Amino acid sequence: MVVVAYKPHQGKEQELLQLTREHLPILRSQGLATDRPSYTMRAGDGTIVEVFEWKSKQAIESAHTNPAVAALC
Repeated sequence: MVVVAYKPHQGKEQELLQLTREHLPILRSQGLATDRPSYTMRAGDGTIVEVFEWKSKQAIESAHTNPAVAALC
């Protein structure tokens, strides 16, 4: 499991929320994340918190060189 906290830049919160909707299906299609339900929450200070599960330690490492994942940036 991974818990990620994103602090959106001013005026970019909706773009960040959209990215959290798009990236997990891409990770799954690349065999990097499990089908376990993910959760996205918003903290009181505006931080976006996301929880999902990587398939393995190797999946985490290969995500750094995966072209489909790199295209998200």
